[in-house]
Parts: sequence; structure tokens; C-alpha cells
Amino acid sequence: MKNLRIATFNINGIRARLPNLLEWLEREKPDIACLQELKAADKDFPAAQLESVGYGSLWHGQASWNGVAILARDAQPLESRRGLPGGDDDSHSRYLEAAVHGVLVGCLYLPNGNPQPGPKFAYKLAWFERLIDYAQGLQASDHPVVLAGDYNVVPTDMDIYNPRSWLKDALLQPESRECYQRLLEQGWTDSLRHLYPDERVYTFWDYFRQHWQKNSGLRIDHLLLNPVASPYLSEAGVDAWVRNQPHPSDHAPTWIRLSSRKRR
Repeated sequence: MKNLRIATFNINGIRARLPNLLEWLEREKPDIACLQELKAADKDFPAAQLESVGYGSLWHGQASWNGVAILARDAQPLESRRGLPGGDDDSHSRYLEAAVHGVLVGCLYLPNGNPQPGPKFAYKLAWFERLIDYAQGLQASDHPVVLAGDYNVVPTDMDIYNPRSWLKDALLQPESRECYQRLLEQGWTDSLRHLYPDERVYTFWDYFRQHWQKNSGLRIDHLLLNPVASPYLSEAGVDAWVRNQPHPSDHAPTWIRLSSRKRR
């Protein structure tokens, strides 16, 4: 296992936020970065600009909506899957998987599900079931696996500044949380919560009511590790300074470090 810094970042429009992304990559230098909400067709993905700062890339784009990408510092990710199984009629670009730097990385953008109840929430839960089914095989892999992305789930009330304001939101519904818990129960490690069991850590602050300025945040960006990868987990954090940049995404990059040696 190499010493790796692995991050996930919902960019909320890669063309609009490209300066922010490039600044973050050059400053923090993640070895692997998973991006969500590209909101760009494949032809508009800025591969050349990313390569100019040392990153090879894979992407699964979609005009105006969704879209995921995997970036690798000084390397080219080797694609292993595009889209989850069982979604022949699903046109959304939400899952991309690649081998990079000795780790298998799944980058995901789980459906938001609002408004609920309704067809969007039903789609969220159906997509989550497909993820749970597929993740069982990844969890049991003999290779280190990271499932990173915007899960659009607030796992517990400790992962939000004030649950009362979001009680009707799809991110906090019992069905959403139950799906996330079932995923963890396969044997995945929720990296940030594992290292910070008693701290409020946020990864998302919406654009309304000065939520960023008041630190009224949510934790919805997660990096899950299978049993082969989890013993190497040494650090985790949120690059919150990115959320304070001009014209920011409403998410901040969330990262972990896998050390070159197992924890004892």
C-alpha cells in the first residue's frame, strides 16, 4: 500500500468551478480525487487543464446534470466499471470505478431524492439498493477498495447542525438512513466517523441563510473503506477553505490518508 491522500469533492459544475478545482489540486495535491456533479457533457470535460497540473482523468459526463470523474496525480486511472449493474434504463451518470495507485476506487453521486415522497425519492431508494447489491462484492474483495462520493445521506443527527429544519428532506428520511446503515453493515468503515466518533464534521453548507458563515452544515460526503483498506486509515479531514473561495461549490473536499503501514 502506498501512502495515499484520497479525496471526494462535489464540484457543483466543473466548468464554473474549474479555477477553484485547479487551485485546490495544486495546493492540497490529493493522489486520487473523485468528483461529482460535473454538469458537463463528455466533450466539455477539461481533461487538458487537469493534465497541465499533473492529473490524469476518467469521466462519465452528462449535460447540465450529474456526472462523475476520477483524477489521479501523476497517473492515469484504469477504468473498471461505468454505471451500476441493473440500470439498463438509467440514463444518469452517477457511478464510475477505476484502479489507481494500487486501490480500486468507486466514485458515486447518489440521487438527492427531493421532493419526497414521490418518483425522485423512489429513484433514490432504488439506486441505493443497486449500490448495496453491487457493493457487497467490493467489500469482500482481496484488494483495497474505497467507495467515495456524495451519498446525499445525513447518517445521524450528529451529522447535521439542526435536524429539525430538515425533517422533510430526503437526506434525513428513515429509509435513506436505513440504506446507508445496511451498506455499512456489510463491513465498510465510514472513515471520518471512525476517526472522529464524537465530533461534528460537516462537508456541505448550502447557499441560503448564511449557513456557511454560521457553520450550519451537513455531512453527506463519505469515503467508505473495505476491510482490506481500513487498517491503513491514518487521517481524515475536510478542506473547508475551498468553501470560502469566490464562487464556491456548496460542498468542500473531504479526504482521507491511507498510510503505507497498517495500524496495530
